[in-house]
Amino acid sequence: MTAAPTETRPEPRVVRREALHFAVRNGKLVTGFAVVLVLLLTGLLGPLLLGSAPPNEYVAAPMLPPSAEHWFGTTTFGQDVFTQFVHGLRTTFAVGALGGGIAALIAMVVGFTAGYRGGLPDEALTMLTNVILVIPTLAVLLVVNAYLGVRGVAVQGLFIGLTSWPWAARAIRAQTFSLRTRDFVDLARLSGLGTGRIIAREIAPNMSSYLFMTFILLFGGSVLIASSLDFIGLGPTEGVSLGLMLQNATQWSALQLGLWWWFVPPGAAITAVVGALYVANVGLDEVFNPKLRTT
Repeated sequence: MTAAPTETRPEPRVVRREALHFAVRNGKLVTGFAVVLVLLLTGLLGPLLLGSAPPNEYVAAPMLPPSAEHWFGTTTFGQDVFTQFVHGLRTTFAVGALGGGIAALIAMVVGFTAGYRGGLPDEALTMLTNVILVIPTLAVLLVVNAYLGVRGVAVQGLFIGLTSWPWAARAIRAQTFSLRTRDFVDLARLSGLGTGRIIAREIAPNMSSYLFMTFILLFGGSVLIASSLDFIGLGPTEGVSLGLMLQNATQWSALQLGLWWWFVPPGAAITAVVGALYVANVGLDEVFNPKLRTT
């Protein structure tokens, strides 16, 4: 009698090399990440190039159109729009990374635990996920932000992360549930490894591409939620963000006054960041899914 064949997994180095081969040839992925990288570098390096001038400082005459001295013109108060723009990019990326990171972390803990353990832990965590899922997230954020005297980027990112993880947790749970019965997981269990080590060494690495794509979606969602809160006046009480720029432009009648350079750059940047992330996510799906790859 011959032994039953065991499940074999490709070498991680081979998988990484194959993924890199298709990644650099995927137009959606390269374009999406390129747009995000340019905006990220603008937000990180822009304040260093502009010096220590605060973004809300009055530096010139009001309502100046774009020029060589003021690339994005000035506001109705004489503030430099480009200075606000680069500081706003930094704030927007910070909120997206913090909110998306917290949501991804909670989703992985809940999804891995529920999917691998099953039984009562699965039922309890699934019930918690469903409860959070049906709560109107934006309404909760509106109430919380309205009653906070001092609102900062960290607080905003924290509340966004605590309320935007359920859908990702359900998806991770489903993937974990399908992987926990594989042969390599059974071998790890028979070798005496604990639950945490099995998840970290066997299950999570096989879902690394899926987890990365989930984080990208959570990142983009955090940027949208933060921009919405900023636009309605519930953003950080100090500093500047792209959403706050749009809120100020609306409040001080930039559209009616024809100051397009005040609201077009932040609106275009928010659209570019979120759109590029989603395009890159589609490209990643094509890279990691052999059925979607194009030669």
